[in-house]
Amino acid sequence: MDHLNLVELLLGAVQVSGPTFAWVMLGVGFRRLGILKPNVINRVSRFSFLIALPFVLFVGAAQVDYAGLGNATYLLAAIASTLLTLVLSWLYGRWRDFPRHHLGIFVQGAFRSNLAVVGVALCISAYGDRGLVLAALPVAVMTVLYNILAVWVLDSTLGNRSSAATIIAGMIRNPLIIGIVAGSLVSIAGIILPSPAMVLSGGISTYFIPVLLVCIGGSIRLSGLTALGTLTWEACAWRLLVSPALAVGTALILGVSGDALGVLFLLLASPGAAASFVMVVAARGDGTLAANIIVLTTLFSLVTVTGGFFLLSLGGLV
Repeated sequence: MDHLNLVELLLGAVQVSGPTFAWVMLGVGFRRLGILKPNVINRVSRFSFLIALPFVLFVGAAQVDYAGLGNATYLLAAIASTLLTLVLSWLYGRWRDFPRHHLGIFVQGAFRSNLAVVGVALCISAYGDRGLVLAALPVAVMTVLYNILAVWVLDSTLGNRSSAATIIAGMIRNPLIIGIVAGSLVSIAGIILPSPAMVLSGGISTYFIPVLLVCIGGSIRLSGLTALGTLTWEACAWRLLVSPALAVGTALILGVSGDALGVLFLLLASPGAAASFVMVVAARGDGTLAANIIVLTTLFSLVTVTGGFFLLSLGGLV
């Protein structure tokens, strides 16, 4: 492959990840300049979680052809690689002799990505509406799986005990899951969504998700990164390097390629999820460690996501 083609592939990778993370870094700048206030960030985040993202995922799920679900091997790859990441990161943490009250936070940081916001934004940037359709099902399944695994990991290392009823009730009330399940039912019933719904979903993806990404950047606290331990850096490496590599390797073994592999990579290579911090605090764990993992992975994911997508493109896999 000549130099020109390499440059074109690299620019293509930058075009996928660049806009998403540019909005995040703009939010960082706005917050430091005092332009973006915490109350604005909270309101936008709440609106996106309760209304905007559930609607976008509802529309995406409503366009999925569930008759071919048995062929959705990229979903199987996502589940298998996440479980593999959990097991291996747990063994790694035990081998590194991490304190038990930090082990669960490390493991959650390793396997849990921000697929519902950053991941979806990356998929839309890379593949447009098709990216959203391909992402809808994994987002639904992985959101449920992430919550179950996170509760189990944190409970077992922090000494808490959450009942199965509590876990199930929390997932049933999750607006993202509600939106995707509702969209799935619409698709299964053979109902065609009216064009205004499609236009509105496209408008949210085009105009509102960037606003949400700016708010994510505005919520980053760079001052908290002054005293990072090796555990934080190792969690960052697992989230951004090891976990995506396991996902791609598992997918390739299962024969996944093309757009499905690209979507899988973008979802599972995303930085740490903000929900992981909430769950750690709720479990009375080290919130500072959880927050540092999120901030650090968000900052470095621009490089790792771009590099990973470039390598997949270079290999003709996406």
